Amino acid sequence: MKSKQRILSALRGKEVDRIPWSPNLAYWWEAQNDEFTAGGEIEFLKSIGADPLIRGHYPYYGKEWRDIILYRTEYKSCSIKEIKGSSSKTIVYDTPKGNISAVYRYSPSGNTWYLAEHPVKEEKDFKILAYLFEDMVIRPYYELYDEAAKKWGDDALLVPIVAPSPNLKTSFQSLLEYWVGTEELVYALADYPEIVEEALESMKKVSLKTAEISAQSDAEAFISWEDTSTTNISPDLYERYILPEINDWCRILHNYGKLYIQHACGHLKALIPLMAKSDIDCIESISPPPTGNIELWQARKVLPERIALIGGIEPTVFLESDIDKLEKYVTELLEKLKGSRYILANSDSCPPGISLDKFNLVSKLVKEFNK
Repeated sequence: MKSKQRILSALRGKEVDRIPWSPNLAYWWEAQNDEFTAGGEIEFLKSIGADPLIRGHYPYYGKEWRDIILYRTEYKSCSIKEIKGSSSKTIVYDTPKGNISAVYRYSPSGNTWYLAEHPVKEEKDFKILAYLFEDMVIRPYYELYDEAAKKWGDDALLVPIVAPSPNLKTSFQSLLEYWVGTEELVYALADYPEIVEEALESMKKVSLKTAEISAQSDAEAFISWEDTSTTNISPDLYERYILPEINDWCRILHNYGKLYIQHACGHLKALIPLMAKSDIDCIESISPPPTGNIELWQARKVLPERIALIGGIEPTVFLESDIDKLEKYVTELLEKLKGSRYILANSDSCPPGISLDKFNLVSKLVKEFNK
């Protein structure tokens, strides 16, 4: 079985020759030297015997991330500009209704940019945000994906992002993480819910448009970066604002025979019962403790068999375990999840310090399991 067929078969509940093993290289890849990363992400995954499942980005050559999105976003009367300094950068969204701005700051110790100021800061900003989304024109753009998919054929499954840019997740989750912030959004919902929901409605119209355009492509499965977790959303808010949009995506994708994968890397224990009643095809990056708060086999007992699972190797366990402990841990995962729709992976991030022998060990265990 080729990797792409193995992954799709596992997602669809069809027979596989073995459990797929699809590590998410994330931060680990970025920490490798330039000579190593120039060799290519899929080439590395194939060299260790893994099944390349490329989540939301074009396969790496080097370290530059490029989202796989199957549409272009244009504006009729709005514009976006970036003002960059040595240690800060500002993203300005300019509309006829006014401007909103996001501010990022650079952390030298973390070698990363972090969001320091959300764009939407007061009631009037929600109306500016609504106008920004109403001004968007979404057009199909399949060419780059088609080239990459043709190049890799059956050796890898490339999974585009179904959600709209710039946040690549549901409308409400975008408000939580980027546009507004968790605490500020909760207050806004209490103070002027109608204004917030009007903005959400404008955002959702774009979201359904990107889903419809994406579904008409040749891609077989899609993902969104939901980062789902009760650390920043309650089950009630998830059920009210997020699940309906996800179910709308699923309805659109399923009409074209496509799959929806939800990236959910946080605390899911209180949300799994809601997900169980959704139209989601797969939950990706379920994280056991301490990163998350539920084991995969616990989630499996609550979820219907039609929902596939990806993940299981908790990041700190992957990093800190010696070879013997890791072997025992992975073998237990394989034993408890065999026979179900399951793809083995590290859950969410991959710490930079993980040694190659650990990747090779997991590949060996998967290939020898139940021989």
